[in-house]
Amino acid sequence: ATYTGAFTPIREIFSRTKEAKIRGYKAGRFSFNVKGGRCEACQGGGIVKIEMYFLPDVYIPCEVCKGQRFNRETLDIKYKSKNIAQVLDMTVEEALEFFTAIPTIKRKLQTLYDVGLGYIKLGQSATTLSGGEAQRVKLAKELSIKSTGRTIYLLDEPTTGLHFDDVKKLLDVLDRLVEAGNTVMVIEHNLEVIKSADHIIDLGPGGGEEGGRVVAEGTPEEIAHNKNSFTGEYLKKVLN
Repeated sequence: ATYTGAFTPIREIFSRTKEAKIRGYKAGRFSFNVKGGRCEACQGGGIVKIEMYFLPDVYIPCEVCKGQRFNRETLDIKYKSKNIAQVLDMTVEEALEFFTAIPTIKRKLQTLYDVGLGYIKLGQSATTLSGGEAQRVKLAKELSIKSTGRTIYLLDEPTTGLHFDDVKKLLDVLDRLVEAGNTVMVIEHNLEVIKSADHIIDLGPGGGEEGGRVVAEGTPEEIAHNKNSFTGEYLKKVLN
């Protein structure tokens, strides 16, 4: 939520509640990155690191805030019966429904949902995201910005771990970028993505020292009929 910019209007909404105004709380009070509203025991992280010296560090929930990241006074403020910690614990899909009447928030959350990230939580740490998820968060941020139609997007296996339905959502998003005049280059093994490409460059023929050479290039149909392409053999099945 912080990276995509959705967290800023959410904090502003909490600062405009009746109780927040009475207490003089500004939007910054609802940020876990600055002093004031955050739990100082864990500095807004919700977890505390225990150094194990010769063993890997161990992280445990903060005993003061119980993993909620904010101090008690901040958690007293509610919007639609939810405090800021409860909102950050929502999935994107849940928050999309919760903030459906707030266009500025809904638009940013919708882009996350559109790239197949409806299951991640608003307050989820970036370090817990997979490489593919992190790429899609960045893609969602780009989608929320007005396109110039002159951007090149490079994506490395963005469908990793995605359900088939979410792959379709991602393809719709990539199509939107291309239709807007942008260029999208994707490194991918997923045949659903490959068959949707306008142009394919097939590298191989093997892995490691046996790979890295251009085996074939062209449209999906041309690759499927190229006898030198292993990818073409499998692509032919999904095209048919």
